[in-house]
Amino acid sequence: MMTFPRFGLVMLAASLVVFPLAIARGGIAEGLKPASAFAGIADRNARSAAIFTEMGKVLTSPRCLNCHPRTDSPTQGDAMVVHSPPVRRGPNGFGVAGLECATCHGPRNAKFANGPGTVPGNPKWHLAPRSMAWQGLTLGQICAAIKDPKKNGGMSLAQLIDHNGKDELVGWGWNPGPDRKPAPGSQAAFGELTKAWVDSGAVCPR
Repeated sequence: MMTFPRFGLVMLAASLVVFPLAIARGGIAEGLKPASAFAGIADRNARSAAIFTEMGKVLTSPRCLNCHPRTDSPTQGDAMVVHSPPVRRGPNGFGVAGLECATCHGPRNAKFANGPGTVPGNPKWHLAPRSMAWQGLTLGQICAAIKDPKKNGGMSLAQLIDHNGKDELVGWGWNPGPDRKPAPGSQAAFGELTKAWVDSGAVCPR
């Protein structure tokens, strides 16, 4: 029989209260269902659409949507407010002359010199192309854009699997710094879901 010191019992009881609260608030228990969780859906098209709906938890998170804006200006933060200072997309998504993304966004997250928080960083930091503007779209519309080579930068579905599961800029969504909520799950799980979606026909939800 296991025994706990008095302090341990107190901590155990506290954890039983805090853990369900964390689930309810989208905290530590938030994640992505594995691809295997959809194996029971017999209809292939329905299974594929359900898998993409799960992928949508990542695609519609602020970590993705902030860099897929409807306008030529990105948004920022969990509240997706207009970027400050004001910046513009520029001809290739890397900003305009004299105020390129790399002016502030270095190769990694960096702490502000005179206050709390961090400036996001990645060697590839830039806006998604206009053709991949997701803000304001339904999940089905996002899905259609993602698998369209004319809109996704010429990627095949096979290349999309690699992009979602291994691209370092995509991966920043799960390592955004302590002052931002990461995308749900992990990049590996997101890549596995993408593969399962492609393998089941890459069907979009309605």
